[in-house]
This record gives sequence, C-alpha cells and structure tokens, in this order.
Amino acid sequence: MRIKKILNNNVVVTTNDQGQEIVVMGKGLAFMKKVGQTIDQSKIEKTFVLEKHGMSEKLVTLLRETPELHFNIAAKILDYATSQLPYKLDDYLYVALTDHISFAITRHHQGIEMKNPLLWEIRKYYKQEYNISLKALDIIEKEAGVTLSEDEAASIALHLVNSQLSGENMATAVQVTEMVNTILTIVKYHFKMELDETSINYERFLTHLRFFAMRFIRQERIVETNDHFLYEQLHEKYPEAFQCSEKIKLYLAESYKWHISKDEMVYLTVHIQRVTKRYEYHR
Repeated sequence: MRIKKILNNNVVVTTNDQGQEIVVMGKGLAFMKKVGQTIDQSKIEKTFVLEKHGMSEKLVTLLRETPELHFNIAAKILDYATSQLPYKLDDYLYVALTDHISFAITRHHQGIEMKNPLLWEIRKYYKQEYNISLKALDIIEKEAGVTLSEDEAASIALHLVNSQLSGENMATAVQVTEMVNTILTIVKYHFKMELDETSINYERFLTHLRFFAMRFIRQERIVETNDHFLYEQLHEKYPEAFQCSEKIKLYLAESYKWHISKDEMVYLTVHIQRVTKRYEYHR
C-alpha cells in the first residue's frame, strides 16, 4: 500500500488490492512519511472503504479538520465500550463518535447546551450503553478538560446502540427507542401496572422489542409458521395479554402502516404474559 494523502500522523488515504480507495488508521502510521511511500501494514488498526459507504469526501474532510485529540478520546471510549459490550461495534462508529464528540466539545466552548429528548428512555432501556457513556464523559473531562451533561451521555449511548444496526443512520436508533417506549407504555396502561424492570422476563421482553423494531426498520419479516392453532390457543388462554397485543398491532398499523402477522402476535402475547404475570397472581 502506498500513501495517496496524509490526513494526520495517524491517518492516511491509500488503495487496497481491489483498487478501492480506503482510509487506514493506526498510531504513528504517517509519522515522518511522505505521499508515495509505503505503509507499514502492521501498524494499521482500522480500515474504512470509502466507496462502500459513499462517504469519500465527507470522511476525508472530517478526518482532516478534526483535532487529533478528539480522535484519541473517541478511541479510548471505544476501547472501553468494546471491553464491556457483548456485541461487536462497527468500525464506522469510530468516525461517527469522533464527529459527535468534537462537535459536543466545540458547542460546550461556545456555551451551547443541547437537550436530548430521549434521555429518560435511553437511561432506562439501554442501561449498559448508558453506563458506558457516563464513563465516556469522565474520559472526555480528563482528556479535554470539558464537563459535558448527561444529555451528551445519552447521545453517545445512542451511537453505541446504533452500532448494532451495522452502520445505519442515527435516526434508526431513535426510531427503535421511540417504538419500544410506546409499546411498553401500552402494556403498562393496559394492565394498569408498573413492570418489574429487574426481572429476567422484562429483559427478555425488552430484547424482543428492540429486534422487533429493528426488523420493521430493515423491512425484514420472520418466516411464517401459519400455526393458527397456537394463535387461537393463546387467544383463549391469555385473553388480556392477547388484547394488549391487539392494541400494539393497532398502534403499529396507524403509526407505521405496519400490519404485523399472526406469528408476531403470538410472540408478543407470550412475552406480555410473562412480563405481566406478577399482576395475574395478585389481582
């Protein structure tokens, strides 16, 4: 690999064996180097294929104009997040997070504070990502001498959540959060109860709802079993949970034009029954 552009000591533009233009990053990768010289490939830590994501000029501009300190902060945060999360983070998160942190620090210096309207939901539904993001604020304060608010922690957490969606835009993570929040609210109002957020059934339900929402956004559909017997059986055995599922079905149809299948209704009913069984035992 030969250097086409040097963006900073740690970032260069080059081409891979397939002739694609790529950005490669690594500590000291371009130190004392010039355009046309070869790259020490053992130093490469991250690779971004520019053509693949259609972000060539935008990415190069970002990399050239962003202070190196902000890249280092993002790297430390992602190293910590990677050690804590059970899922793999998309490499492009490094770029998105660097951009976000750099903008947040700039806004702070300008005295501009932005509120995150999903702070409460993110803190509640994405506890692990949110706790990691609180640690991220500590890293930012230590490295840049800037104290950011919990609203910024919520925004960083959304970037981590969004990484599960393999590079889709941030609006996707926001939409997933809003859909999950509304469905949980429907369940709580239907049963007139607070859900036990410490229970394993709640965690299972929350996980199901996240992937349920992701499937809609990605236009994925589960393979239909056409098990009408099970559908009718649950209808009879768990009437209140089934009625709650019907309310959710109506909400999805009216708000998203999403007409969920009988199989989806079965899964929802089973999870709702499990997560609300405390209510069933005490009424």
